[in-house]
Amino acid sequence: MVTKDEAFHLLKSFVAMVQTQLQSNVQIVRSDNALELGLSNAALDFFATSGTLHQTSCIQTPQLNRVVKRKHKHLLKVSRALLFQSHLPLKYWGECLLTATYLINRMLTVLLKFQTPFEMLFGKTPQYHYLKALDAFAA
Repeated sequence: MVTKDEAFHLLKSFVAMVQTQLQSNVQIVRSDNALELGLSNAALDFFATSGTLHQTSCIQTPQLNRVVKRKHKHLLKVSRALLFQSHLPLKYWGECLLTATYLINRMLTVLLKFQTPFEMLFGKTPQYHYLKALDAFAA
């Protein structure tokens, strides 16, 4: 996303993808008080016709973002660990972040009763046989 003006278009695309790929409906969209989602006529019409609730956080309450901040911190820690352990240059930071996200979505979690986010989403156990550690200095 280059500008905030693209937020609503991306949200509509995401909702359509969830409906098509996962045969599920988005029930609630939670955002800050950004005008791009909350007050535009197009957004209000979209939420009304799709039956989606739009919840906004209270002004000046960053503590409401604690779940997002905690997940963001987790992603950054795993990404840093991957980058550090692989001895790759910093230009591969984006790849490390994508890999961290991929791995976290396939790790068991207590919050999901020792299931993975992948299992909860797709209803099947993820495959692990292709995951392997590579030595960055191997010739």
